Amino acid sequence: MNEALLFFIKDYITILALLFVAIFVIGTLRTYISARKLQRTLAKQPKIIAHTGASLFGAITPFCSCSSIPLFMGFLEARIPLGVSLSFLITSPLVNEYMAVLMLAAFGWKVALLYISAGILLGIIGGMVLGRMDLEKHLVKDVAAREVKEVKYVSFAQRTRFGLHEATDITKKLWLWILAGVALGAIIHNMVPEEFFTSMVSRTGIFSVPLAVILGVPLYGSSAALVPVAQALFAKGVPLGTTLAFVMATAALSFPEAIILRRVMKLRLILTFFGVVAIGIVLVGYLLNLV
Repeated sequence: MNEALLFFIKDYITILALLFVAIFVIGTLRTYISARKLQRTLAKQPKIIAHTGASLFGAITPFCSCSSIPLFMGFLEARIPLGVSLSFLITSPLVNEYMAVLMLAAFGWKVALLYISAGILLGIIGGMVLGRMDLEKHLVKDVAAREVKEVKYVSFAQRTRFGLHEATDITKKLWLWILAGVALGAIIHNMVPEEFFTSMVSRTGIFSVPLAVILGVPLYGSSAALVPVAQALFAKGVPLGTTLAFVMATAALSFPEAIILRRVMKLRLILTFFGVVAIGIVLVGYLLNLV
């Protein structure tokens, strides 16, 4: 009970602070960029380049699935297309420097490289698929695209005031959803039934990969907690692809993330997002098992 409470307090304060700082920085930087010019630039770029850039940016940001949402909102506020923004949201919790180092130490450079490549590729393809599904109408109304008002800023103080206003406004909209999401995460934190998981996947044969994804989604944990679990599962005979599919599902798809995303997306968009990413993770798992 004490461990769950400490996890809740630490994660809630960390995510809320990260949200405020990230949106403040992004909001301030946005004053240097014309939203209309950004839209026109993205429209001229091949989609693969935009999605690759967003996915690579996600790979270098050290955020979990819940912490990635503020930056995702910043993407939408900057009028970056939903599909491109989702490429970031998919990759950000899957690939980061902590996960890369832990994977390298636990599995070696080949597996670490496979995992990183699979995570980035999943973000690119997943974002492109979702971007072609005309899902903008399923964003919550005050997050959906609206008329862009170009404002000229003449001083740095004006720019920082805008960033501060953005950070305050979005934090007010999200704090309660983050509270609910982190509370759920604290309850199920580190509740990874290794023995149950191992026995289940060993009896399901070809269906072990989708089962691993289904079992991974309800759980919630940091990279530091996930990699040792993956190492233990692999040592017990769980195939590599199945093991990494479990890690990906736990990192990229979680109930706390779904709760926080409800402030940004309507339920249909959340289900579609989770469904496409889950299918992608299953395919990655099967591919890695073949390799």
